[in-house]
Amino acid sequence: MTDAIEIMKKKLGDSGYLAENVLVMTLFLAEQMEKPLLLEGPAGVGKTELAKAWARMDGRRLIRLQCYEGLDESKALYEWNYQKQLLYIQIEALSDKGWEAGRQHIFTEEFLLRRPLLEALTSPQPVVLLIDEIDKSDPEFESFLLEALSDWQVTIPELGTISAVTKPHVVLTSNSTRELGDALRRRCLHFYIDYPDFEREMAIVELHAPGLERKFMEQLVEFIQNIRKQPLKKPPSVTESVDWVRAMSLIGQEIIPDNVRMTLTALLKYTKDRDYVVEKLPFLLK
Repeated sequence: MTDAIEIMKKKLGDSGYLAENVLVMTLFLAEQMEKPLLLEGPAGVGKTELAKAWARMDGRRLIRLQCYEGLDESKALYEWNYQKQLLYIQIEALSDKGWEAGRQHIFTEEFLLRRPLLEALTSPQPVVLLIDEIDKSDPEFESFLLEALSDWQVTIPELGTISAVTKPHVVLTSNSTRELGDALRRRCLHFYIDYPDFEREMAIVELHAPGLERKFMEQLVEFIQNIRKQPLKKPPSVTESVDWVRAMSLIGQEIIPDNVRMTLTALLKYTKDRDYVVEKLPFLLK
């Protein structure tokens, strides 16, 4: 890899994120090409954390737009401050200017409530815009984003077109609960983050749960890796694996059935999954 990629990888590591080489290269290209980065993969593998680390690494403010079903432009882009507008109209109506004069001046930036997307585009300082779980939004909202992600501008009917003051770094995350449209994908660089392999998960655990004996960590990570191969409703995420390692370290650095059973609530978040693992413990701990 080039020196620039090595430097970025080290900065990410210093910011608490261990990234594989191809992911670092993709992030580097997104930064240099000023393209949004679309991250897909299972929940809890570090997609959101990468955006946070990118912001920390560059000293940028993180602006987060959490997506959900029914999200529209009034929650993502802007709203008018109706209470302030009404108060202004009432004051003007009592003055010599009259009601009509007041009504004509309420659709200005003074009465505009900036939501995450508009805030990121109009920020005088460069920011990282995280559009989290875009797959949970409706396809109509996905289409609404296209202007902002391709032209770095948005259109507000009452004000016209507003272009970005500084182009933000943009990260979109998806847990693949629905298929995203081709138009959105064309505007982004893409990377799929999967569950880490044994060596990478060991490195992550060592970073976030330092001071444990190497052999004990190897046993825990091997157990986690085996758990993910089981037919569970929700395999443990990286965050949950770190939480479980910490939990196990608090009750004694020994991976025995009783300790595992008592700490599974940190690793598995569905009762049926925990019951299944408890039943299979004699085989999983071999």
